[in-house]
Amino acid sequence: MNVFPPISAYDPFADATMAEPASTYDFLHSMSPVDFFETYDPPFYTLSKYEDVLAALMDIETYSSEFGQGPRFTPPAGMLSNPPDHTFFRGLVQKAFTPKSIKALQPRIQQLADELLDKVDSQGGFCLHDDYAFPLPVTIIAEVLGVPDGDLHLFKRWSDASVEAMGSEDPTPWVADLTAMSAYIAGEIADRRNNPKDDLITRLVQVETDGKGLENEDILSIVNQLLVGGNETTTSLITNCVWRLLQNRELWQRLVEDPSLVNRAVEEGLRYDPPVLGLYRNTTCDVELRGQTIPEGSKVMLHYAAANRDPEVYDDPHTFSLDRPPSRHLGFGLGVHFCLGAELARMEARVALETLVRRAPDLELVNDGERIKPFFLWGRKTLPVRRG
Repeated sequence: MNVFPPISAYDPFADATMAEPASTYDFLHSMSPVDFFETYDPPFYTLSKYEDVLAALMDIETYSSEFGQGPRFTPPAGMLSNPPDHTFFRGLVQKAFTPKSIKALQPRIQQLADELLDKVDSQGGFCLHDDYAFPLPVTIIAEVLGVPDGDLHLFKRWSDASVEAMGSEDPTPWVADLTAMSAYIAGEIADRRNNPKDDLITRLVQVETDGKGLENEDILSIVNQLLVGGNETTTSLITNCVWRLLQNRELWQRLVEDPSLVNRAVEEGLRYDPPVLGLYRNTTCDVELRGQTIPEGSKVMLHYAAANRDPEVYDDPHTFSLDRPPSRHLGFGLGVHFCLGAELARMEARVALETLVRRAPDLELVNDGERIKPFFLWGRKTLPVRRG
């Protein structure tokens, strides 16, 4: 059943779409599964059917990441390149995200979640985004990298600038911040070459495969990707989950009474509200799909969020359900570019949610806050809450 007002065309920048991207999914699925949006520079296609998005994710020869996974064409870079370069870069970083390494972080994640709630415990209300969902994952990824705590505020600003620039037709307003971030990371890399530490930047500086190591620009690219991935997306995962659960007190109360449902809530949140609505690929040849031709060299948005609500795959897709059977949602993508930090994000979200329902069972929304700006990302910039 269509729960949203009907539309006659897909516009990712329309006010209604920005306020609730899901309002367009039924139209995309039924009327325009291979949609062409002309009024962006560059214009791009959007795939929204689960079957099509999945096929594109697995076909990296046709749908390449070589010129960036954002809506603009960018030079090939590190883990966003295609194999064999992608395999080399990902292999170097993967050791920091093994199940054993992630499990070892759980006590620190729990400690930090409790410390953050301690700070707001005496307050009647607080911003779930600013006071909890943002500082938790960004502190963890910064500690993994070896970034000093005192510089976290800088990385918040720089991470936001990276995301804004990635989604903008003109990234010029964010060049100064991006330059400052690159200079800072370059200084950290130079420091680790002379003064090794027990952190990921040091391991990136020292690692070699078949006698080949990483150049500074490669490390810069990797660190930048990890900081953005470890900040914006996990923050939105936590915030989106809490937002949807508090919108429906029955769901929140079920978690309070049965915290074992937290894992289901996180997975349903990833399906229902993935922090990355979709990423882009670049076609290496003409593609014939559903009666349309996507020309070689086109930008194509693989719309994970729309695919996650495909009625041919999910029953009652517009309902957030704690009873939904496990499924292979596309909240983290799939294939060779599957999100490197997926299991860390899941753990952080589980700990954050478990701690909230245990310590603040009477939590309630003040209002829905504001959304973040980039059109292909989805999360709350603010989310005011209070204790009941």
